Amino acid sequence: MDANLIVFDIGSTWTKAVAFRLDGRKLTYLARGQATTTVKDVALGAAQAEWDIQNQGVGLEEGYKRYSSCSAAGGLRMVAMGYMPKVTAKAAKEVAMTAGARVMEVISVDEPPEFREEVLHEIRPDIILLAGGTDNGDETSALENAAIICRAKVTATVIVACNQVAQRRVVRLLKEAGIPSIRIPNIIPTIHELNTVPAREAIHSQFIKQITQAQGVQEFCKTLSNQEVIPTPGAVFFASELLAKGIYGKEGIGSLMLIDIGGATTDIHSAIPELLELKIEERGLLINNEKQYSYRTVEGNLGMRISAGGVLDTVGAENLLTYAGPGVGESDIIDYIEMVEEQPDHIPQSEKEKAMDHAIATCAINLSIRRHAGFYAKENDAVMGVMAGTAMGRDLRHIKNIVCSGGVLVNAADEEKRAIITHAFENPGNALLPIQAPRLIYDEHYLLFALGVLSKWYPEAVLDFMLEEWKNIEHEEINQ
Repeated sequence: MDANLIVFDIGSTWTKAVAFRLDGRKLTYLARGQATTTVKDVALGAAQAEWDIQNQGVGLEEGYKRYSSCSAAGGLRMVAMGYMPKVTAKAAKEVAMTAGARVMEVISVDEPPEFREEVLHEIRPDIILLAGGTDNGDETSALENAAIICRAKVTATVIVACNQVAQRRVVRLLKEAGIPSIRIPNIIPTIHELNTVPAREAIHSQFIKQITQAQGVQEFCKTLSNQEVIPTPGAVFFASELLAKGIYGKEGIGSLMLIDIGGATTDIHSAIPELLELKIEERGLLINNEKQYSYRTVEGNLGMRISAGGVLDTVGAENLLTYAGPGVGESDIIDYIEMVEEQPDHIPQSEKEKAMDHAIATCAINLSIRRHAGFYAKENDAVMGVMAGTAMGRDLRHIKNIVCSGGVLVNAADEEKRAIITHAFENPGNALLPIQAPRLIYDEHYLLFALGVLSKWYPEAVLDFMLEEWKNIEHEEINQ
């Protein structure tokens, strides 16, 4: 069968390609290829990954379509400026993680003006998210921060996402200073909600502009059907949201948690469609609740290779040895982590190395899901009106599905993957993690990024494919 769709993912180390056949609404997976990323001209690595697919006996139909995601650029450097530090940080992280940006600093009006200006000089951001004030709320913070941006003479694009009344004056100030801006609806319209989609789209547009200017990428983009790339985290995010919620006329699988573990980070994304039914006032305050439908966290110091040392530093060698099994000593695990940090493309060469890899994965996932989840309040808090034992933050106790993707969760044997996830969930501590055994879904062919890219153009076909691909997983449940 010939492919008529190819989806690439340009990473810092590897370029991947996935081949599909689309006939009407029927999407069929054919093969997956991989090659080393060629930094000076990414098209060469993409061609090699495509050739890898053809070597597996898959032909390419004349006029086939090409799409791509990309994570090689590392993301736009973003500074968020706003009124309240915790709320601004929450808003910034929500939009940045899936749109191709990295939050370098969060600044509030609590900081002295001189400090805010100095931060802009030191970081030299590509983009500034200017929040501040709910609609019908504070206007002065946005105007004050706009003036600081003008004094700093930044070259960044400013996304104006503050109080609606203040926006016109903010844009005028920036224009007079020669600073480009994009005006969007308030990212925090009320104290109960985040309006992240417009900001995400604005950052994405800037990501595309940056990535197409990067060395070797511009010509590659010209070969794509849509002539642009999507940030890889955003692509995975789109796929998991579609799988959870579905589309008009066809339901998804319901609430899910996505675990995506890589060499540098461990990403956790949860989507809970039931929360869409809540009224705004039922969602609680942004500052202490995580009741939005979709929520993502990235643990930048917990990974399998470059950030393996972060796992060791956080949990200690003793906890890692608990999951590594007999025959592995403390010096073994420390030496192995030092080695994989220096050689991030290392593949385990023995059962002993594999056991240490699985121990790192187990601890990284356990830490990441506990940080993503909410918790039970330990003490009474009269100011916040909270009693001991009250569930606070992101409530994942009734999650129905866990989707596993990335690295070891793709390549390990079935029983090994199951053991990693089971051990990662067996010690929830104070976290609001599933109380009933959710079913497990393994992205065995590493397709989520590709499905997320395709969902922008073929949502019905992609949803049908995911529901069909993972329909026989009812028996795969965590033993709790």
